Amino acid sequence: MAQETLISPGVLTRENDLSQISQGPVTVGLALVGPTVKGKPYIPTVVTSYSDYINRFGGSFVSGGANYEFLTSIAAFNYFQQGGSSILVTKVVSGSFTPSSASILVSGSSLALPTSSFVLETLNVGLFTDNSGSVLSNGGLSSGSSENVRFEITNVNQTQGTFTVVIRRGDDNELNKVVLETFTNVSLDPNQSNYIASVIGDQLKTLSYDSDMGGFYIDIDGDYPNNSRYVRVKSVNSPTPDYFNNAGDVAVNGLPGVLLGSSYSASLPLAGSGSYGGSFDGGTGNNIPFIGNTLFKNIGATTQGILASNYLTASNILANKDEYDYSLLVTPGLIKSLHSSAVTSFITNAENRGDYFYITDLKEYNSTLTSVVNSAATLNTNYAGAYWPWVQVVSQETGKLVFVPASTIMPGVYAFNDRVSAEWFAPAGLNRGGLGGVIQAERKLSPINRDNLYAGKVNPIATFPNIGVAAFGQKTLQQKASALDRINVRRLLIALKRFIGNVAKNLIFEQNTTVTRNAFITQVTPYLETVQSRQGLYAFKVVMDETNNTPDVIDRNQLVGQIFLQPTKTAEFILLDFNILPTGVEFGN
Repeated sequence: MAQETLISPGVLTRENDLSQISQGPVTVGLALVGPTVKGKPYIPTVVTSYSDYINRFGGSFVSGGANYEFLTSIAAFNYFQQGGSSILVTKVVSGSFTPSSASILVSGSSLALPTSSFVLETLNVGLFTDNSGSVLSNGGLSSGSSENVRFEITNVNQTQGTFTVVIRRGDDNELNKVVLETFTNVSLDPNQSNYIASVIGDQLKTLSYDSDMGGFYIDIDGDYPNNSRYVRVKSVNSPTPDYFNNAGDVAVNGLPGVLLGSSYSASLPLAGSGSYGGSFDGGTGNNIPFIGNTLFKNIGATTQGILASNYLTASNILANKDEYDYSLLVTPGLIKSLHSSAVTSFITNAENRGDYFYITDLKEYNSTLTSVVNSAATLNTNYAGAYWPWVQVVSQETGKLVFVPASTIMPGVYAFNDRVSAEWFAPAGLNRGGLGGVIQAERKLSPINRDNLYAGKVNPIATFPNIGVAAFGQKTLQQKASALDRINVRRLLIALKRFIGNVAKNLIFEQNTTVTRNAFITQVTPYLETVQSRQGLYAFKVVMDETNNTPDVIDRNQLVGQIFLQPTKTAEFILLDFNILPTGVEFGN
């Protein structure tokens, strides 16, 4: 702000820009809901690669003496393998959980209080975050694991008032350190840009409920966004505001509860791994439900050890269209015939939001074709689709051959389809419907089987000799025959509404004049022309003029636009006539 001074009597108007434009909604291609090894429950989190997913949510876990992984991680791996770019992961759990924390000791001994410089807290929650057991002779932690973390303080500079915070993997040791993150030259001075809470982050996200607001929401406490993937600064107990005094010397502490006359340098953290080898303590709640040897074939009232009712919380959170923007959603492990209310909630969300497509599973493993078709008959929506049968894949984390429901693998098909073509192409057939990574389908469908499934609104997963396994249908679960009973048309509309809706948002509170209307048309028309040139539309027309913005419409503070579309149709039934002619017949042009 410019410095202005009143020299003579008058009025001085000054501007203080305190505005801050908040970030837009989280935008991703796929929303993935299910249990994970680690991560904070019900906090939708974006991952941009499979390694990113593993770092944040974990891979395999030990249950009953054997290694397992959740359907969620299998879906994430396949999606990224097939070209997907980002996933919004929402972890569901049964039970309550708390994080672990570590109190970093001060370096000076002249302070009466406090004894800790600052406190770190894990972003993950659960008992596994607690590694406060004994310190081994090699500097390792007896309770350390690849899924938890430890801290280390290095490069303490009392002259500058800075130090380095190192986040290490919990199962490393002093001879073989595994460094996950390093934050250099941080300070305890809240008036500096390198303030530890600002550099690492101190925000705490918790699940809250407000009946007046319509249900669950994410409450955020703290001033600084979390830049660390593993920890946050829970508190700074020995801050050093204005570390240097006017003379340029290290200032003397005068905070309440602190022995007066002690140098700020005594508030800096103690170098080394800190108390108990840099461990964290206090996590509660068992994140890993016991699966035993049932794997996924015997999913019943619980899905992978999680009650289906717990998915309703995730559904409620992801209903917030302004906060989370995604075009496809899957819940691997939720089965319509077993978890009807949870599946229905995600379908209802899709219909209410109008901007994502939901892939659901209808029946458990080893079901009959008739029962699958009967289950599909209970649904009527063009915002969801179903595939059958289950398929067998190799678990990336355990190396086991496992059968998984189709919704686990189909997001990868959609990702490949969108990467090589566009959303308005059918994610099906031999060109774009191949199921990458699939060993075999649970059943090898005959042409008659495929006909019966397709007539019942279920998309067959077909097996072709010398070719492989592919999705061989693209119907929605809509009962009425219309253009919207096909997935490519529904996804076309989702893509168009997303783009055109964002254009329209910029017109809110603008003057309802020809200039504003033309601005809309000049942005929308080129986009639709691009979609048309890329085989998404046969034809279109955009109308926003005085014909649909009459004086009475304008007086109601409304701006009306009409978009007429002719979506392209796919060739799903190819008829080839072979005509045998007698010898001597000449072929015409």
